[in-house]
Amino acid sequence: MTPDITNLDSALGVTVPARHARGRAARIGPSLDAILSAHNYPPPIERMLAEALVLTALLGSLLKDPGGQLTLQAQTQGGVVDLLVCDYKGGELRGYVRHDPVKLADAAHAPTLKTLFGEGYLAITFDQPATDERYQGIVPLEGESLAVAAQSYFAQSEQIPSIVRLAAEKKADGWVAGGILFQHLPEGEEGRERLHTRLDNPEWDHVAVLAGSVKAEELTDENLPLDGLVWRLFHEEEEVRVLAGAALSRGCRCDPDYVRSVIARFPEEEREEMKDEEGVIRVNCEFCSTSFPLSFD
Repeated sequence: MTPDITNLDSALGVTVPARHARGRAARIGPSLDAILSAHNYPPPIERMLAEALVLTALLGSLLKDPGGQLTLQAQTQGGVVDLLVCDYKGGELRGYVRHDPVKLADAAHAPTLKTLFGEGYLAITFDQPATDERYQGIVPLEGESLAVAAQSYFAQSEQIPSIVRLAAEKKADGWVAGGILFQHLPEGEEGRERLHTRLDNPEWDHVAVLAGSVKAEELTDENLPLDGLVWRLFHEEEEVRVLAGAALSRGCRCDPDYVRSVIARFPEEEREEMKDEEGVIRVNCEFCSTSFPLSFD
């Protein structure tokens, strides 16, 4: 096992060759706090966004294209949350939530996924500019957790047996969120019945039991290295390969100069309508809660 894996703000690749399985483990801390501190969300919304961000890190780290982007978006109706958007690009994470404070106040202390999202859908989009490929899968936000909804995405959109576990905890020095994602490799299906038509494959069942045994406190334990977490789960396997870790950070790509260049293309009369009483056009970034005052005098 590779020993020097950062405990926080890192994603780690894993393969279990004999079981034809691959996986990811991720944990975010300071970068998560940086994202959440810009918004002042209530605790249930912070926890939900924290889990969504670590899920985004797990999915984004699957991208092979260095310039690729992963976007996770939940659109809902009738729930506390109106919109959830997270994305990953080059190891940088960002995300925000639009929610109804009144509905949240009326909800239980620990609202369920159904309470939070109502009738909602989870859309996961992979953009890979190097090959000019864009793929999107959409599944209902159903089940007891965001992790279960993510598993449904892989089962329905990718037809790949998968297990996802997510956890988030607010500690004395800030939020920590962690997660794992394990999947059965298509290469393990050669010469056999397609695995998605028969989900009781012994190899996968074994991996799912081991990965599913992970505890929430292990996922959020900043003193437990990610490779140590993987070793706890799979130490009885004949071989476990740990791939190079990827650093994660908070990153927002809002660019005042770019926004200015876009607005400058609008007709002058439209720009006049955008101005406030001070004669300034203000553009807000939902991801970092920053307002950019732009003047065109």
